[in-house]
Amino acid sequence: MAEPTSGAGGTWKEGKLWKMVFAVAGIMTTLVTYGVLQEKIMRVPYGVNKEFFRFSLFLVFCNRITTSAVSAGALLASKKALDPVAPLYKYCLVSVSNILTTTCQYEALKYVSFPVQTLAKCAKMIPVMVWGTLIMQKKYGGHDYLLAFIVTLGCSIFILYPAASDISPYGRGRENTVWGVSLMIGYLGFDGFTSTFQDKLFKGYDMEIHNQIFYTTSCSCILSLIGLILQGNLLPAIDFVYRHNDCFFDVALLSTVATASQFFISYTIRNFGALTFATIMTTRQLVSIMLSCVWFAHPLTWVQWIGAVTVFASLYAKSFMRNPPQKSLPLEAMENGASSPVKENPR
Repeated sequence: MAEPTSGAGGTWKEGKLWKMVFAVAGIMTTLVTYGVLQEKIMRVPYGVNKEFFRFSLFLVFCNRITTSAVSAGALLASKKALDPVAPLYKYCLVSVSNILTTTCQYEALKYVSFPVQTLAKCAKMIPVMVWGTLIMQKKYGGHDYLLAFIVTLGCSIFILYPAASDISPYGRGRENTVWGVSLMIGYLGFDGFTSTFQDKLFKGYDMEIHNQIFYTTSCSCILSLIGLILQGNLLPAIDFVYRHNDCFFDVALLSTVATASQFFISYTIRNFGALTFATIMTTRQLVSIMLSCVWFAHPLTWVQWIGAVTVFASLYAKSFMRNPPQKSLPLEAMENGASSPVKENPR
């Protein structure tokens, strides 16, 4: 009996499998690392004097200047024009909302734990639907509203029933202070506007992804730098990272993995589509929460487990129920671990 030989189909499947392994490993490594670093920088004290890093806008500035440099390099390498496609004020509008989004995200970590923040991000479907209706005149089906309601309910359960021992290093009492939850609501609102307005720009102009990223991140660099100077926080932030070398390393690594993750996100969408990407991102959120609970010793109540299961079951159902879009993700929309493709919101 002749030995079976591996044909072209077997070679193709093996190549596809290794591409999938590469994509999953890249996304999980970069974004899980990004999540852990966010919590470490904002919640773990540095040095013998136990000083906390309090300069959220400085992190925004570092992330944006790294992404801007990489996107400019990508445009130059591809020999595409650096000229703006849309009016500059529209890029600036995206930049302002994105800066507010990221600042709210970092500031919220002072008052709520990373698991709470990650679950709360899952509720972004509602503000995205609201902004989509107002800005894009989109219409959503009944199942969209049902899923959004279930996810929001699960998030609310998770936030409202924390373990009594989970304490904020910046406040007194239990983790979920009114201010922390308010910052998360601000994050959701600004993030929903950012992704929706980006969608409008892509549809209204013949715009390359890197073109939008370069101008929005460049505007973000300028605006965040101005904000740091006006707040008087630029020199204190530089002094802090100068005095604490481990903080400097954390900030540099945070900016690097945030930018590197964009490559893996685009690679995954291009090769496997948005459905696979949405499933990977949902799994990444789950892994991030579990890792944070173990690494930073966040206890979870049984009620919170019910909320988490409700959220992730709904997100997986949403991933497999929808028709995936064909376009790639705008990289700027994926900053902060956001995952908003041009037409959909896998997260």
